[in-house]
Parts: sequence; structure tokens; C-alpha cells
Amino acid sequence: MKEFLGKDFLLDSPLAQKLYDEHASKMPIFDFHCHLIPEQIAHDYKFKNITECWIGANGYGDHYKWRLMREMGVDEKYITGDASDREKFQKYAECMPYFIGNPIYEWTHLELRRYFGIDKPLSPETADEIWEKANEKLKTLTARRMMEMMNVKIVFTTDDPVDDLHFHEQMAKDKTLKTLVRPCMRPDKAINVERDTFLPWLADLSKVTGKEIKVLQDMLDALDERILFFKEHGCVATDHALDVLHFSPKSNSYEEANKVFLKALRHEAITLEDEDVFKGFMMLHLGREYHKHGFVQQYHIGALRNNSARNYARLGADTGYDAANDQVVVEKLSALLNALDSTDELPKTVLYSLNEKDYVSLMTLMNCFQGGGIRGKMQLGTAWWFNDEYDGMEYQMKRLADDGLISCFIGMLTDSRSFLSYPRHEYFRREMCNFIAEFVNKGRYPNDEKLLGKIVEDISYNNAYAYFLGK
Repeated sequence: MKEFLGKDFLLDSPLAQKLYDEHASKMPIFDFHCHLIPEQIAHDYKFKNITECWIGANGYGDHYKWRLMREMGVDEKYITGDASDREKFQKYAECMPYFIGNPIYEWTHLELRRYFGIDKPLSPETADEIWEKANEKLKTLTARRMMEMMNVKIVFTTDDPVDDLHFHEQMAKDKTLKTLVRPCMRPDKAINVERDTFLPWLADLSKVTGKEIKVLQDMLDALDERILFFKEHGCVATDHALDVLHFSPKSNSYEEANKVFLKALRHEAITLEDEDVFKGFMMLHLGREYHKHGFVQQYHIGALRNNSARNYARLGADTGYDAANDQVVVEKLSALLNALDSTDELPKTVLYSLNEKDYVSLMTLMNCFQGGGIRGKMQLGTAWWFNDEYDGMEYQMKRLADDGLISCFIGMLTDSRSFLSYPRHEYFRREMCNFIAEFVNKGRYPNDEKLLGKIVEDISYNNAYAYFLGK
């Protein structure tokens, strides 16, 4: 029986322990996809209590935790409702002992240990003590200090093309900020032509660029201008929530895409065929721009969002009512990647899927488009969202090793809204070291510690740095 979260947590052999202790644990963190709020970093935000930074406030928080609390039968009042922060914390503590097997249990206790020095399990009996100790510690734990404690060297935030990047400008001039913070552009609202957010967003784009937008080319010109603006602010990556893959043979036609655009301006219904045409066209245009400017594009595929219409109407998006889709993704994705590749304009691309059934398809497809002298140009992104747990991460690494090169893997990210989430990198690194060590333990790879250590350090940090920021 191992000690709970002990020194050798997740490390099942002496080699795994050595790889973690002497290599992985020493590497800094590069969080290239997250949902931290730039203003909170710029102003070095201080949270008022553990509930605010752990569970959330004002509808913005950790919906991983919210989902489990609902499953335990907790009334919404104590999750996103008007209960006091102390009451919400108490309900979370009451639920915690029943989270056995879920990563939230391990993450919660890693966070208590790494940030607050608290090694007692959270429960109704310990709630008062932990509330007091954590809140006392929070008096000295600002947003920046939390990142510094975990050796977070680089963070990419998630930013809409119309954002003014005011806080990024502040951070770029702030010599006291020890973490490099850069924007990552997410132009979903420019692509989702069928949604009621499209026209209001278009008005914002027109306002921020000073361009009147009457036809699709006007929007493309404005977006290209924003790409340059983001590049001037240090942006080297973009991100797309491709919940459903859309592409059509007509996606290569400006005229066909403009027809759809004009339908949207006239408030006409957008069909699925229209979505295929327009969204495919936009992904081609943007992909070519990314290639021109040396941006990495990230595709997050397969979320089925806002499944409870009642709760979406009540609480809005990103509140814990999303699921993994089981759609067919590869055929249209192949057509999109091939269209970019056919003119040698396919940028570096990271593919994530919310459904692990897609891993073999994504791996074998993406390796059709490697090349150009770029190491690991096409990447299978780390186990994402619902897959971000022990079995999910192991399976993602297994598919990556079986069908490609895990040594080229760019590793872990948080995809988190919380400054307390960085022990997830430790969790990943421990599991990764154990996974790598097993090749040696089973006689499948020689016990070359120097080379093994380099592979571990590369996956932990070096590969991501070279991929996003290397020359």
C-alpha cells in the first residue's frame, strides 16, 4: 500500500522515480492553452477566499467540480447560486470523501499540499480547519505568486480577435512579472456564422478596425489586420473550438462563402450545407494566414455543448452541461488539412479530441502531413477535458507511442480557469515518467538514463518551447 500522494505517487518503479525526481520535476511549466483572465495576472489579483479561486465566483469557475457536486445532489444554490462562499466550501467538503477514483479528488489534495501546505484530506470534519488555514495563506498568495510557486514560465491566454490586449500590453512592460504571458487568438465567433453571436461580433470587429463590413472580403481584411495586431503583441498561436468539423468542396470558393455571409447579414436561416461551405472557407483562409505569420493552430474537436437547454437558459455556457460528441471527424478534417497542404500552406497544427475513439484516426491522419523539416509539425494534443485523468492520459500516450513518436510530444496544458490548477502538470509528469519507464522495465527499450532523461525533459517543457517559440 502506497502513502496517499506520497513521494512516489504514480511512480511504480525505481526508474520512474528517478526520471521524475531528477528530470521532470525540475522542468518549468509552459501552459500553452488555458482560460486564465489576463486582467487578474496584470493586476496580480488577490482572491478573497479559497472558494473564489477554487470553485469560482460570478458564474466563472471550475465546472469540473460543479458537475460532481450536482451528481452528489447538492442544490445549485451552493454551486453557482447565492449561498455564501463559506457555505459553498462546506458543501464541497461534504462531497469530497465520495470523489474516490475521480481526478478531482487527487487534484484537490495536490493543490492543498503544494499551495497551502495542508496534508489533511478535505472532509466535513476538517472543513473548518482547512478553510481557516487556506484563507490565511491566501493573504500572501496572489495570482502571480501562485504561478511562481509552480515554476510557470510561459502562459498563453485565450483571446478573441476583437480584444484590445490592453492587459497584455501592461504585462509586456511590467518588469516585475516573472511569467511570460502572451495572447492566443481564438476566432470562433468569426466562424460560427449560424449563431446569434455572429452579427454582434461582426459589429465589434467593424468598430475595432474602423472598417465597414458589407461583404465577406471586408471581414477577411479586418481579421487579417487583427492577426497582425496579435502578432505585434507576441502572439504565436491560435485556437479553434471545432465542435463539429465542417468542410465542403465549395469551401474553396470565395463566391460560395460570400453567399452564406450575405445570408447571415440578411438574418436568413443558415443550413448545415451553408455551415460546411462557410466554415471550411474560413478555416482555409485563416490557416493560410497562420502559415504566413508562423502561427501554430490548435483544433479542439468534438464537444457537444449546452445539452441541457433549461440550464443553459438559466446559467449560460461553460457551466458544466457539455459532453463528448461521437461524430465522424476524419473525412472532413482530412479534406481541410489536404487543402492547406496542397499549396504548402499547412501551419503547425495540434489536434485534440474530446472523444478518445478518435485518437487512432487523428494519429494516422496527422502523420500523412508531417514534413517540411519540422520536428513533430503535426501533434496529437494531450488528453483533453473529460480525458484529462489517469486512464485518459495513459491511453493518449499509448496511442501516440504506438502510432507516432512520443519523444516529439509537446506535453501537458491546463485548459483551466484556475490559478490553482498547475499541480496537474505534476500529475501528468509523474504518469508520463511511469509510462516511459515501463518500456525499460519490460525490456522494450535499453536503460539509457541520459537519453531517457532527455526525452522526459523534452516532453515536460523543451518540445513545447521549441514548437511554439523556437526559431
